[in-house]
Amino acid sequence: MATSPTNAGTRSLLLLSRKVAPWLTSVVIIFVTTCICFVNAFWPYRYNTVEPLLNEIFASQIKIDHYHRTYFPNPGFVATGLTLSRNSAPDVPPIGSARKLVVQGRWTDLLLFRRRVRMVEVEGLHIVLPANGSRAQREDFPPGSSEDFSGPLTVVEQLNIHSAVLDIMRTDGNRYSFPIRQLVIRNLRQGQTVGYTLDMLNAKPIGHIQANGNFGPILPSNLGGTPVSGTFTFSDANLAGIHGISGALTAGGRFHGTVAAIEADTTAKVPNFAVGRGTPTSIGARAHSTINGLNANIVLHTIELRTGATTIRVQGTIIGSPKVTNLDITVTGGDAQDLLRPFLHDAVPIRGSVWLHTHAYLAASENRQRFLQRLHMDGTFDMPAEQLTNQPTEQKLSALSQHAQAPKSPKNESRPSNIDTDVLSSLNGRTEIRDGVVTTERLTFQVPGASVELNGSFDLRSGNVHLLGDLHMQSDISHVTTGFKSMLLKPLSPFFRKENAGTVIPIAIIGSPHHYKVSQNLLHRK
Repeated sequence: MATSPTNAGTRSLLLLSRKVAPWLTSVVIIFVTTCICFVNAFWPYRYNTVEPLLNEIFASQIKIDHYHRTYFPNPGFVATGLTLSRNSAPDVPPIGSARKLVVQGRWTDLLLFRRRVRMVEVEGLHIVLPANGSRAQREDFPPGSSEDFSGPLTVVEQLNIHSAVLDIMRTDGNRYSFPIRQLVIRNLRQGQTVGYTLDMLNAKPIGHIQANGNFGPILPSNLGGTPVSGTFTFSDANLAGIHGISGALTAGGRFHGTVAAIEADTTAKVPNFAVGRGTPTSIGARAHSTINGLNANIVLHTIELRTGATTIRVQGTIIGSPKVTNLDITVTGGDAQDLLRPFLHDAVPIRGSVWLHTHAYLAASENRQRFLQRLHMDGTFDMPAEQLTNQPTEQKLSALSQHAQAPKSPKNESRPSNIDTDVLSSLNGRTEIRDGVVTTERLTFQVPGASVELNGSFDLRSGNVHLLGDLHMQSDISHVTTGFKSMLLKPLSPFFRKENAGTVIPIAIIGSPHHYKVSQNLLHRK
């Protein structure tokens, strides 16, 4: 019986496979063994290799509690229980810790000997920085320590930090805490510009910060000269965290420059700003400032605040440790009600245009002092045509103005006077604010027929007024009142009359909201 060609071919293949199979198996085993030996010899994620890389990334000395390698789907390692100490001060207490660290590379980069890491992910990072200017800061960051921040030689395509906290200690022993939801840094490598995306919470006032932009290349010998740029938003900021004021702040803007001189342009809005128990008032702002990222000092070149129909222009600084604010404030033709409304719980007692120039000093926030306790202001103001908003008081002032004017001729006296007509007055002087109380030494107040020079105070928290001074009138004292009182005061007129000055008598403007009084104060009661 003849053998078919098909069966003969199959038998040949089987014989060939039996001969080749052992050879192929040997080749595969040799290849795998070679790869294992190769990877083991050049494995970049062994602990002794990883430790220097981590020290470069975090500019610190890293100690790890637990460590194990990973191979699939990406080569790398996982570490837990990390402790960070300063390279330049390893003997001082650690500056931070992290719960978990994951590093992943690529097999192609590993086989091609490329110094590149696909991702470094840090979870639960906690950094504690000493107070600015403190001994601890000098120990943690001695001269020359900026060289630690040069960055790694290995490219880190993405550094992802999430669920982190940055604590900055204060000189009083307390701390500012900044929860960092996520910080992503891209293309991290020594001498290169990195991109970043930040999502975090501010410490005070509490609010949500989001930012993105570029940073670097880092200049280790001159960190302040490192370029930085980007955009940011600051939302849901609760100003109630600043003692004595309240409101919800929303802001955003752009910045560029160097770490030591960041030029920032900002717009902001507070729809419900108030001081103490003052009336919530809408305020908008535009600002241009220079920020020193090394010490957080701020130079405010221009700020324009807008409330109602009034524009407030501000220049100044926020510097020092702790921070002290000095501002020069100017208002040209503003509205008095716009300016006073955020400070007063009740209706503003006056209305009219105001010109103002003042210097404001805001002391450092210590010992839980409220805003008005920390605020000192000294300046001058001018209200050329103001009116009282309390109608009964305004009518009394109008009556005083009419009585104070020089006696009219018999012909004019026959005409009825309209006391109900509001009288325009002017108000100017030099004032200061201390502990929420406005005081004045020479407050000049003028109405037709009379002028007043007053000394006294106005409490921004309660609205109480206590002003005493001299009333200068064209008429004599008997014209200030009527009826029986006028007859009694007639004989006293010579005692109150001064040469070329009509009559000069003491006057008092006192009271609380809804109960302000303008009255004579013949005995100069204090």
